[in-house]
Amino acid sequence: MRSLLFTFLSLSLSLATTACKKKEAEPAGTPAATPPGPGSAGTASAEPSPEERVAAGLKKADDDAAEEAKRWTPELTAKVVELRDATYPDAKAALTALLASPHRMPKHPERDAARHPVETLAFFGITPTQTVIEVGAGGGWYSELLAPLLAKGGKLIIAGPDANGPKTEMSTVYGKRLDLMLAKSPELFGKVERVTIDPAAPKLGPDGSADLVIAMREMHNWQRAKKLEAYLAGVHAALKDGGTFGVVQHRAKPGTTGDATADSGYLAEEWVIAKVEAAGFELVEKSELNANPKDTKDYPKGVWTLPPGFREGETDKAKYAAIGESDRMTLRFKKVAKP
Repeated sequence: MRSLLFTFLSLSLSLATTACKKKEAEPAGTPAATPPGPGSAGTASAEPSPEERVAAGLKKADDDAAEEAKRWTPELTAKVVELRDATYPDAKAALTALLASPHRMPKHPERDAARHPVETLAFFGITPTQTVIEVGAGGGWYSELLAPLLAKGGKLIIAGPDANGPKTEMSTVYGKRLDLMLAKSPELFGKVERVTIDPAAPKLGPDGSADLVIAMREMHNWQRAKKLEAYLAGVHAALKDGGTFGVVQHRAKPGTTGDATADSGYLAEEWVIAKVEAAGFELVEKSELNANPKDTKDYPKGVWTLPPGFREGETDKAKYAAIGESDRMTLRFKKVAKP
């Protein structure tokens, strides 16, 4: 009996000593284990709400604009004025000079080789005396070329979303970015007319006023929003009779429909032509200026998988960089009577 009691006491003392040593080994303040909750380690972070996404986007727009404003020294402003007021023999010469100008945002020249801006705008027949409407200006890649080109003898109208729109829609962020871009240099953008688009009934400018309307990689957004026909009607109304509608668009595989491919950013060329012609336009000419046969059009995150988006991050980045930017159709239409 005494032997059994001694064994029991020895075992209890050993267990207590082990527990004490384990407790002493834990860092001070180590929290007790708790069930994982939203945002806890080991679980996926909760998705931001639409309001949070928009708020973050608006803040980033302000931060980016403040950083960009630091570049606009008196010397840069003087250079812009010089370029704007210079006399050029034609649009090609003017655009060539503007492409080399330091007023362009720092990363914009990196895309010249994929976008062929001089050749593309020449294909659309642009001249410095035209009234041009740009739909979907984005970060102003084309705007910073068009504004000085048209400042002396022409007119640039930029149609985009409302910067004071719903706090749950990313279109509000895009509108804010557009307004901040136009506000950064009165010397560059002071003569630009800003039109706010009503998504329910897009009006891009005064009826019958424009010589040229351009939509650069924009039509998939119209289709995604189920507003393609409404936007095409807006383009038709804004153009003069015989005016030009210039389209650059990520090109989907032949035989596909917009309903199937728009969410990936791509639209089939024959599908686009049929839709535009049905809205009262005639196809004048096609160009392969912006074609890329290496684009396989089957990526995890659509066209944004390719540069410059790289939505997959570092995953296969070298492969996507080697492919380059998307394969694009370049189309010139003429306004005719509505069918």
